[in-house]
Amino acid sequence: MKYMLIMRSTPAAVAEHENTDFAEVLTAMGKYNEQMMNAGVMLGGEGLSDADEGAVVNFDTEDPVVTDGPYGEVHELFNGFWILEVPSKAEAVEWARRAPLGRGARIEVRRIHEESDFADYADHEYVQKEKGWRAEQAQRRAQTAP
Repeated sequence: MKYMLIMRSTPAAVAEHENTDFAEVLTAMGKYNEQMMNAGVMLGGEGLSDADEGAVVNFDTEDPVVTDGPYGEVHELFNGFWILEVPSKAEAVEWARRAPLGRGARIEVRRIHEESDFADYADHEYVQKEKGWRAEQAQRRAQTAP
């Protein structure tokens, strides 16, 4: 099963993090990522730029409203993510527990839907198209791989 680990932190945690030597942060995260890669569970992951560089698309009205930067009262910020393939939620949680994060940081663990989750809709047009798109993407990646 695939799980997404979503790194979140409060503004206070971000402020504390800013007082930490960035080389130490890179080393700790690098070692953590390396452990997951060596265990064969990490499929991908990235850090995210500052929320001020982003935008929020709000669907509360008929025409979605776009707001630059963080949305309103930001109590938690999304900082990055990992995608793991592990046999269970318990293992995903265990990997999340090992993350080198400080006070105020959180990791949300969410299962990523799989094709089998849509078995009752296997004949649906867009379920079929999705299978084709995934095959096309895999083929493109295989063609461009070094």
